[in-house]
Formats: sequence, C-alpha cells, structure tokens
Amino acid sequence: MQRNIAIVGSGSWGTALASHFAKLGHNVLIWGIDEKEILEINSNKSNKKYLPSYQLPKGINASLELEHVLKNTTETIVAVPSHAFRETLSRISKNKHLIKSLSWATKGFEIETGKLLNSIAEEELGEDIVTAVLSGPTFALEVAKGLPSAITIASDDRAYCKKMAELITSESFRAYTSNDIIGVEVGGSVKNILAIAAGISDGLGFGANTRAALITRGLSEIIKLGTKLGADKDTFTGLSGIGDLILTCSDNQSRNRRFGIELAKGKNIKAAQKAIGQTIEGCLASIATYNISKKLNIEMPITHEVYKIIYENETPENAIRRLMTRPITSEK
Repeated sequence: MQRNIAIVGSGSWGTALASHFAKLGHNVLIWGIDEKEILEINSNKSNKKYLPSYQLPKGINASLELEHVLKNTTETIVAVPSHAFRETLSRISKNKHLIKSLSWATKGFEIETGKLLNSIAEEELGEDIVTAVLSGPTFALEVAKGLPSAITIASDDRAYCKKMAELITSESFRAYTSNDIIGVEVGGSVKNILAIAAGISDGLGFGANTRAALITRGLSEIIKLGTKLGADKDTFTGLSGIGDLILTCSDNQSRNRRFGIELAKGKNIKAAQKAIGQTIEGCLASIATYNISKKLNIEMPITHEVYKIIYENETPENAIRRLMTRPITSEK
C-alpha cells in the first residue's frame, strides 16, 4: 500500500531513507533548512553534498515548510544531527496535531543535559505521540543504493515497532524489533567515540591487532554505561551494538573514523572537522559520555582518552601509552 512518508532532515541519512521508501513505491517529502539543497532535490533529483554521484529515484520531493511536510503524512522519521534534535522536535510539537507517531534515526546524547534522545522526545512531544528509534550498522550511501543492510527498531509500543519494521523491510533492507530503547540509543551514540579512537589508531600506523583490541574493550565500555543507565546487556551483541561498532571502526565511509585519522596527522579539532566537512557525532557524544561516566563513576578509559585528545590537547601517542600501561585487571 502506498503511503506518504515525511523525512525530517535532508542530510545523508535522511536522503538515503527517502530513497529507500521511494523505491518501495511510497510518496516521500523531505524537510530541510538549506534552500539550495531543497532546490537541488526538487530540480535535479540529487543531493551532491551528502550523496555524491547518486541520482534520487522518482517519488521524492522536498520543502522548507515543516507544516507542509507533516500534512497528510502516514509516518514521520526524523534524521537530523543530535545537536539539532531538540530544536527540531520543538518545531514538530507546534504541528503535532498532524501526526500520531514519530521515529528517529538520529544518534547521540544531548550535550547540555546528557539526556538520551527518547527523553527529549517525551519532553517535547508528550506521551500521546508514539515513538521509536532506528539504529544499526548502516552507511547512508549503501542503503540508498539498495545494498543488503539490517537495522534495529526499538519502541515501548510493540505494535508500532512491528508496524515500522514492516514498513521499512524489503528484499535489501531488513528490520528487527526491540523494546530496549536505552540500549539501542547508547550503542548508537558511544560507537562514534570509539570510531574516532580506531581512526586515530590506524592513522598512527598501528595494525589490525590494535583495532581489534579497541573494538573489544570499547564494547565493554558501551556495556558498562548502557547497563548502568538501565539497558539490557544482550542488546549490545546485536545490530545496534557490536554491529554498528564494527562498521564504524572498520570502514572509511565513517566520518568519525576519518576524523580520527585526521587527528592522528596532528590536526586540531577545527582543522580535522573542516577536512571532513560534516557533523562529527563522536565529538559531541564524547562530551556527554565523559560527563556521565564521571558522574556515575563508570570506568571508560578509551572514551576518556578520546575526550582528552579532542578537548584537552592531549597527543594521541600519550593517550595510547596511558591505555597500554594501565594497571592489570581481570577482563570483564
């Protein structure tokens, strides 16, 4: 059945989701704030800044008017950077009479409060809007191209979760369901910090052994934080946990990993960000995660070293040395 899908956010992930839904025969309307970008989507059926050399399929249009995008929508999916999440939902809340449910593909914490995005959604939209989070090991361009991919959809509402999974699932894109919103969000947020660490490691010329150690010990840090916040430990062995972690730490399509490589070259945060040219979610997540772990007394040494490299001018070499010379403990 053909549906009207609203995609709130015209970046790489929002455009990729729009492409996926359009290929399934749905009408898709994207909301964005960049006039040139919206014009390009409508006129040229492309979004070269985020999906270069990719032609958008038929069935996608874009608008600068949020109310217009939300009118007559069957489903609304938010795909904006984490720092814009609250502001975006605040805008949606002014038109929430137009929607009954909302999902988001945004990953991260709110820096100022350390809150996960589900808490922000509840504060901005209230409890009468059913919500879900989409997360997993997915690079936007591969999803847009229709390469086989899989994600997790988490919601407190089992029926809505299943509905979204059925809407998204196709021969090339599979969705699994979960009721562990906290676990899915923590995994999707902290993995970006660890991807920076992997990029630094590879940028310094260290080998596969080092990357494997960072991924494994990084997963331990995700589990420690997640379970402390109320997540189910088993969630982190799934797509939104170890799956997303392996992806972002191992492939240069990850801008967080590429950012780490730039830091390893000796660039400061501004120069490294300029080289990437897009939001580095790991930088934002490292602030919130560092503060939360300090407050809750959670040992997260890799996360802390990444934070120090980015914000305290620590050298990557010193950070690695400290990690390798920490007191010997049991593995857990």
